[in-house]
Amino acid sequence: MPFQIIRDDITRVRADAIVNTANPDPIYASGTDHAIYVAAGPEELLSARREIGEIAVGEAKATPAFRLNARYIIHTVGPAWEGGDHGEMEALASCYSNSLKLADRLNVKSIAFPLISAGVYGFPKDKALSAALGAIAAFLEDHEMDITLVVFNRTAFELSAGLAGSVRQFIDDRYVEARHAEEYGMGYPQGYSAGKAEQRLNEHRKRKKLTNIRPDQAYASESEARVEELSEDLEEKRDMSLCSAPVWASSGSAPKPAAPKASASSPKLSDIIKHIGESFQQMLFRKIDEKGMTDAEVYKKANIDRRLFSKIRSNPYYCPRKQTAVALAIALGLNLDETIDLLKSAGYALSPSSIFDLIIEYCIEHRIYDIFEVNAILFDYDQPLLGV
Repeated sequence: MPFQIIRDDITRVRADAIVNTANPDPIYASGTDHAIYVAAGPEELLSARREIGEIAVGEAKATPAFRLNARYIIHTVGPAWEGGDHGEMEALASCYSNSLKLADRLNVKSIAFPLISAGVYGFPKDKALSAALGAIAAFLEDHEMDITLVVFNRTAFELSAGLAGSVRQFIDDRYVEARHAEEYGMGYPQGYSAGKAEQRLNEHRKRKKLTNIRPDQAYASESEARVEELSEDLEEKRDMSLCSAPVWASSGSAPKPAAPKASASSPKLSDIIKHIGESFQQMLFRKIDEKGMTDAEVYKKANIDRRLFSKIRSNPYYCPRKQTAVALAIALGLNLDETIDLLKSAGYALSPSSIFDLIIEYCIEHRIYDIFEVNAILFDYDQPLLGV
């Protein structure tokens, strides 16, 4: 579990070190800083903090954790947002990197961060998240540590507007397509694509003045709007086929299909098994060799534990969880077809009816292979994270 994002109160998280968004001076005020002091024991912690003295922006210092479920509290001072042209992003990245370096020197195996500067310091939440993910990813390239980003509530977490909108549009398009197939038991009529489905849905929204309605709320109405059009299409096809309709068509009762006959040439089960395809393990390590990657590169990029990867390496019949298989596909930078093949070898598939699967498809199609960015998107939609 190298990196995960959770929604919780950081004072309740169990880790070797808890990071505090500290005041530069040895005092505590509001927000996360206040909550940590209260939970740890304000008098003891303040006394230890006074021994440190002033902390500069971007620096990190440690005290005992006292009553928290941790060994240390690492205090770091985040920058205030001043428009983005005063080195704020670099200073914020230093908060994470210096905290992690200090944790490494203290032999810390697990550490929990809040989203630094995203509160009273006014840092845009999407930029605060970007700085956090970048610094954490850089550290984990050369170190092993369990790192948790703790988000107190949904309002404290935000993807960039462009990414959030793009993912939402992609899911909406695929969602409409999946619901259409579910509704009518077939694919789109010829020429009726996901894009056209969304266009028709938007037109229907305008007609009904449902501009703020979600696709799943409006779909029943959209389906009704499509019934007449589909009925006309089917009626036209029925009329065209009347001249060649079988005799039983007019009676309304179709003949029962004949029972299949055993063929002497049917392959035996033993012959079928001889031609079994690659196992997940075989395909995975073939792909790793083809990419010229090392085991360490792969499991780090996949955000999975080295011990888990060793199990996969040593067990030819290892069956991973779906999230693990997807994480490895992301780590290898596989395209969508290759990802589908790798998942199939483990007994999984990507479904257009699954938000998790749609997000993975979006990331692969848009070549988002940074596992931390993928996990941030999954977290934003309350989906399971990769490698965790």
